[in-house]
Amino acid sequence: MKNEKIIVVIPTYNEKENIVGLIQRIEALNLNIRIIVVDDNSPDGTWQVVEDIGKRLPRVEIVRRMAKRGLGAAYVEGFKRAIAQGADFIIGMDADFSHDPSYTPDFLKAAEESDVVIGSRYLEGGISVLNWPLWRIILSSGANTYARLITGLPVNDVTSGFICYRKRALSAISLDSIESDGYSFLVEMKYRIFKKGFKIKEIPIVFVERRKGRSKMSLGVFIESVIMVLRLRLGLYKK
Repeated sequence: MKNEKIIVVIPTYNEKENIVGLIQRIEALNLNIRIIVVDDNSPDGTWQVVEDIGKRLPRVEIVRRMAKRGLGAAYVEGFKRAIAQGADFIIGMDADFSHDPSYTPDFLKAAEESDVVIGSRYLEGGISVLNWPLWRIILSSGANTYARLITGLPVNDVTSGFICYRKRALSAISLDSIESDGYSFLVEMKYRIFKKGFKIKEIPIVFVERRKGRSKMSLGVFIESVIMVLRLRLGLYKK
């Protein structure tokens, strides 16, 4: 991995309380990682904080979008920039510390023999999460089971957002044709990559509930996810 380029893409919306510490944790890995933060013009000024960091650390880039356009669109923009910048490995990570950057070396090691590596909460016969109430565990487990059964994806954690992609896997799908804006984006990406025949591997992680701020999950996002999974199974999406 010494001569290969690693880029972490982090979508943000009102993550001012978390983003500084997260960037520090990634920097502390000493892996010469470039960080692209895609911010939807956060009212709390997240973009300004990252912009200031970027003035001191050239490896940190802020992409400020002028409206809230959704998780999927943010990732697509970040992925396209990472590919254009010659990334060999592209990691998608939440900004709220639910995805621990210390797993990054494990992702990169697994990616030596795989095209996509998923940080999975559903390996080893249980669900590896901390600080979740019972209703959240039931909702997440049910949504994951639903998505896996409908799509037929051979993946335990279909809804995971902690993922490492090889450039060739992302380049093989049409990012501009991605339709999902919410969390169904995570299922859509896995499904499209699986259909292209790429090798997918899962590694165990512990998912930790966000330290600060509020979850972006809403009823609208949940409904979109349910519908999008059915559309994927029926082939009713842009190729």
